[in-house]
Amino acid sequence: MGRIFETRKATMFRRWDRMAKQFARIGKDITIAVKAGGPLPENNPALRRIIQNARAVNMPKDKVEAAIKRASGHDATVYEQVLYEGYAPHGVAVIVETATDNPVRTVATVRSHFNHGGGNLGTNGSVAFAFRHMGVFRLDPGGVDADALELDLIDYGLEEMGESTGEKNEPQLLIRCSFADFGQLQRALEDRGITPVSAEVEYIPVTTVSLPDDQAEKVLALIDQLEQDDDVQRVFHNLAG
Repeated sequence: MGRIFETRKATMFRRWDRMAKQFARIGKDITIAVKAGGPLPENNPALRRIIQNARAVNMPKDKVEAAIKRASGHDATVYEQVLYEGYAPHGVAVIVETATDNPVRTVATVRSHFNHGGGNLGTNGSVAFAFRHMGVFRLDPGGVDADALELDLIDYGLEEMGESTGEKNEPQLLIRCSFADFGQLQRALEDRGITPVSAEVEYIPVTTVSLPDDQAEKVLALIDQLEQDDDVQRVFHNLAG
């Protein structure tokens, strides 16, 4: 019984840690969006998108509102968005998206993670060619005619559409467009009364790398270390799922 309790407690702590990281990432996203486009969601498409993403991870409304209020203050932290590129062990390409108030600190810690994880930090452009910069929308399929929507959205930049699952294994529609078409596809969904479960800009690998389990574990260990860093927002890689 004690062992079962400890396992459940460890699982609960991991869930809390993950939730705290998600909330912190969205808080930074809110700050960046408010600084760029103001605190009113109706006038700020980026902020509307982030509020949708906050709902998707169950971030409480009062925390979202508090983050917007903090970001609107004159003494709000100013974050710089910086991308780092490198290789994990066994040639897996990695892109690290950060939001930092101290780039000197951040590059040092990111380099340290790569070095300790058996990889190496590269220069700008060293792995970006292996990814496509894309808008990624996840929709609740309930009440949606997927075939009709696909045909309708092609004129607004839709490139890919398929089925996926959410964090709780719930069915979702996954649609992708080029980064340049992200804004117009977001508006097209809004005009049709469709509120995405989430809307992100992601780096999608052009091809993926398959590795044996023991090698993949080393890659995933480095990715996990990067994701736990406070300055890191998201990590993208081309390791096969």
